[in-house]
Amino acid sequence: MQGKEVNCDTTTKTIYAHLFPPLIIMYEIRFHGRGGQGAVVASNLLAEAFFIEGYDVQAFPYFGVERRGAPVTAFTRVDTKPVRVKMQIYEPNYVVVLDPSVMLKTDVSAGLKPDGFVLVNTTKKPAELKDKIKARVFTVDASGIAMKYRLGSKVAPIVNTAILGAFAFAAKMPKIESVLAAIRKGAPVKPEENARAAEEAYNSTVGE
Repeated sequence: MQGKEVNCDTTTKTIYAHLFPPLIIMYEIRFHGRGGQGAVVASNLLAEAFFIEGYDVQAFPYFGVERRGAPVTAFTRVDTKPVRVKMQIYEPNYVVVLDPSVMLKTDVSAGLKPDGFVLVNTTKKPAELKDKIKARVFTVDASGIAMKYRLGSKVAPIVNTAILGAFAFAAKMPKIESVLAAIRKGAPVKPEENARAAEEAYNSTVGE
């Protein structure tokens, strides 16, 4: 397991305190995907978006078999206080699924807090997944959006930035403007196309 932490200093928090509502508790987000889809980058970009808003953040991946297409799990923690926990997330507030095929062998909602949700990259409506996911569900066609903006290929679209736009809609945080700023700053390639994909996904997400 590898880790990465970014801590906000007191000055930054003071500047943003009057602009953004404080988090009452630590929020933990777990990403499920496959190698090559950008789950690790997604966790880092989400952390950066919250960091922009003055929060303390932590993002890190967990790899099983390190090969393209193998299951990958990544994590993001967000708090107003310094994040000192250094372990995987077993009871997430939110779960993000970049590839629905991982649900065939993985219970993605395992440990999900009662008021949480699962966001899935799929063309299906949330009601169509209720037999597989016993939790509140949001869906977005992140693959279709990624292909529209030529992010990755038709065979292997890179869906991470689109799914972040969908997350901002579903969770009502961070602000979509912060997500777009984080993408434009941190996307390895095609920052504008990635930002447009996130914005379109934000406006296309379906929830219960």
